Amino acid sequence: MEKIVALSKRRGFVFPGSDIYGGLANTWDFGPLGVELKNNIKQLWWKTFIHQRRDMVGLDAGILMHPRVWEASGHVVNFNDPLVDCKTCKARFRADHLLEQRLGIADADGMSADEMSRLIREANLRCPNCGNPTLTDARQFNMMFSTTIGPVSETGTSVYLRPETAQGIFVQYKNILASSRVKVPFGVGQIGKAFRNEITPGNFIFRVLEFEQMEIEYFIHPDEWEQHFEAWLAAQRAWIEAIGLNPDHVRVREHAPEKLSHYSKRTADYEYLFPGSLGWGELYGLAYRTDFDLRSHQDASGVDLTWFDQANNRRFLPHVIEPTFGVERTFITVMLDAYDEEETVDVNGKPDTRVVLRLDPKLAPYKAAILPLAKKPELTSLAGDIFAQIQGDLGVLVDYDETGNIGKRYRRQDEIGTPFCFTVDFDSLEDGAVTVRDRDTTKQDRIAIDEVGPYIQERLRR
Repeated sequence: MEKIVALSKRRGFVFPGSDIYGGLANTWDFGPLGVELKNNIKQLWWKTFIHQRRDMVGLDAGILMHPRVWEASGHVVNFNDPLVDCKTCKARFRADHLLEQRLGIADADGMSADEMSRLIREANLRCPNCGNPTLTDARQFNMMFSTTIGPVSETGTSVYLRPETAQGIFVQYKNILASSRVKVPFGVGQIGKAFRNEITPGNFIFRVLEFEQMEIEYFIHPDEWEQHFEAWLAAQRAWIEAIGLNPDHVRVREHAPEKLSHYSKRTADYEYLFPGSLGWGELYGLAYRTDFDLRSHQDASGVDLTWFDQANNRRFLPHVIEPTFGVERTFITVMLDAYDEEETVDVNGKPDTRVVLRLDPKLAPYKAAILPLAKKPELTSLAGDIFAQIQGDLGVLVDYDETGNIGKRYRRQDEIGTPFCFTVDFDSLEDGAVTVRDRDTTKQDRIAIDEVGPYIQERLRR
């Protein structure tokens, strides 16, 4: 993980948030290459799950919603973490994590705050930060960020930054039915920001305060939930294969009945084998939420949210299958899986290491790089023409680099995941061809300049 963090900052994928002020814990900014990789992930997801399916539509709901939404959804009452503070150093910790790490209690997250407090006192647990036995009792802390709408906080309306994107879909479900030609079963997908004020262990972008979700609510008849659950489990597996993750690094874990969320009847997670102490961690989730959300909002708002099935002359409240995908989780797993080091020798015969980011070409920030062999006007002019033609005609992002020797430029492109480099040399002025170098094999071939565009397009379709 340390190598990915260093590469991310060095090459402009991810920067620490507020970096020149010393940073802000668990906040990160995506740099010039990071934002391209992130957008490629989101665009591929939208194409896969919204545009290529006839049973799906999209939504972009707002971050701020009526506070009663979160009361009806159960977040005001149930969206809590048990926390303890150190009276000496003022550090704050998850009580259940302390009990799991220090006492080996695997099911601590199912305990009450009082029970956790008793165990902490009996074991005389010390603060992990300063070592003093001055931890407070555990208390429940709501993880939603709150703010105020209005010019004066004392008279304004208190609202929350959404902790998940799902509720926007449920609240707009009736409007989507009325304005679209959808019928059960159908799904609504959206990509958007969510915010959780939780204590995080600081594992890069694995868990952060502000993150993006790619989420679907799939509305079904309750008698058909099992077949739809299995279908979406398979769809998530197909997505994992499409973005190029190593199947040996991925597994499915079913949640035990006693561990299910208050709204779920069945939940399964795709987990990824992260490096080091992090180990297996959640990548994507799949939950059968029954009719909990629609029923809760129907009861709280007084608006009828049932659906009338004309074909079978029946009215019912749809149930929901929820596949969730984290943008940041996808980003970091793609980076980890693509990172590779090859032991080679340099031009002087000395041992050398080639760092390669073997990103799927569909996700790579740059699809290709145009490299004039030397910084000579005749070469840079031709290379510039090829660059403008490829980026303009194909609509894909292409890099142009004329700085440094060609070997170092190849290495730079390898390290940022560029699949192909096209080198314009002096022979190009005579034969109208360029040398194409493959990132993964380093094999070089000669192709006509007119073939560069079709070459890139063909490989992006694979």
